Amino acid sequence: MSSEMSISKRAGAIQESPIRKLAPLAAIARKKGLNIYHLNIGQPDIPTPVEFWDSVRSNMDTVLAYGPSVGLPMLREAICSYYERTGIHIASNQVMITTGGSEAIVFAMMATCDPGDEIICFEPFYTNYNGFATLAGVNLVPVTSHVENGFHLPREDEITSKITERTRAILICNPNNPTGTILTDNELEILSSTARKYGLYLLADEVYRDFAFDDRSHSSILELEGMEEYAVVMDSISKRFSSCGARLGNLITRNTDLMTVFVKFGQARLCPPTLAQYGAAAMYSSLTEDYYSGLVREYQSRRDLLMSELQDVDGIFFLKPEGAFYATIRMPLEDTDHFAAWMLTDYSKYGSTTMVAPAAGFYATPGLGHNEIRIAYVLDEGKMRKALEVLKSGIEEYISSGAYDSR
Repeated sequence: MSSEMSISKRAGAIQESPIRKLAPLAAIARKKGLNIYHLNIGQPDIPTPVEFWDSVRSNMDTVLAYGPSVGLPMLREAICSYYERTGIHIASNQVMITTGGSEAIVFAMMATCDPGDEIICFEPFYTNYNGFATLAGVNLVPVTSHVENGFHLPREDEITSKITERTRAILICNPNNPTGTILTDNELEILSSTARKYGLYLLADEVYRDFAFDDRSHSSILELEGMEEYAVVMDSISKRFSSCGARLGNLITRNTDLMTVFVKFGQARLCPPTLAQYGAAAMYSSLTEDYYSGLVREYQSRRDLLMSELQDVDGIFFLKPEGAFYATIRMPLEDTDHFAAWMLTDYSKYGSTTMVAPAAGFYATPGLGHNEIRIAYVLDEGKMRKALEVLKSGIEEYISSGAYDSR
C-alpha cells in the first residue's frame, strides 16, 4: 500500500460498539466450553409471531423484486391503523419504510443537519447514535442525566444552555435505551416548547413505545400540539415483534418538506427489504391487544426479577426502569470495561459466565459511565435468574480477589 494512502477521517472517528466490542472475548470463552448469558444486547428471546412467517411464505414469488422506495402501501397503511388504535391519526404518505430503525435515524440526522451541525442528545443514550452521527457528519451535544433521579431530564436551563447557532435538532429515545426511563408529559412539553421557541426539530426514537410498565402509558411526540413541522418519529419492528433480523423500520413526519427529502434518500438506496415488509404488515394488522399486553407483562416480570435479585447487592444503585427492557446500573467498581472483560476471560460459575455492556460507551462526555453497566433483561425467567446469580457472584469475586488491581 502506498504510504500516501489513508482511510477517511470518518472511518477513524467512528466508535466501536460497547455492546459488541467484547464479542472476540466471548468467542474465546465459548471455545473453552463456557455458556454465556447475554445481558449485553437487546435481542428478545420471545418467538417472532407466526403471522410474520405465514405472510412471508404466502407472498413468495418466483422473483424477489424491488419494491417502492417508500415501502409497500399495505405496510404503510397497516402502520397508520396501528397508530389509529392508540388515538393518533397519521396518513400513509406521512410514513416511510426504512431498512431498520438505524436507517431511519441516519436519514433523520442527514435531512435536518448539514455537516458540522449539532443535535442535542441526553446521555446516556443508545450508543449507536454516536456512529450514526459520525456517518452523517453531525456533532452530538450531550446533556447529562443521572441515575439518582432515574435518568429523567435535567432542568430546562441546562438544556437550552447547549443551544448554539449550529443546533438543528433535539434527539430523544422514549422509552429510553439504555435506561428504561419514560419521559413525563411535562418533560415532553418542555422539549416541545424549546423546539418551537428555537426552531429545532424534535427527533424521537420510539422503538419501545409499547413497553410501558406499571400501568404507565407512553406519549408520542405525534400527540404534541403545534409540532407538525418539528416532529420526526423513528421506529422499528425489531423489539415490538421480536424481529431484529428483518431489518425493517420507519420514519413518520407531518412535515412535507422533510418527507420529500426522506423519499429522495430512499430512492438513492432503492428499497427496504420486500419480504420482511409482507411479514411486518401482517403483524401490524393481525396482532391484537392481547399480544401487546402479554408482551408488557412478560418484560415487566423480568424487570421485577432483576430488581429483586440486585437491589440488595452492596454498592449497586438504580431506580426501577419504567419501560423498554434495559437498566443502567451504577456499580461498586471504577472500571466496568475491565470488569466486563474479566467476566469473559477469568470467571465462571457452574460452567457459565455473563456478558454485560459497559456504560461508558453510552455517554459522549469523557469520563462518564465508567462505573456503570447496562443490562438488557431479555432472557426468560429461568435464564435470567441463573445469569444474575453468576453476575452477583462475579462481582463479589472481582472485588474480593483484587482483580481490579491487576489491570
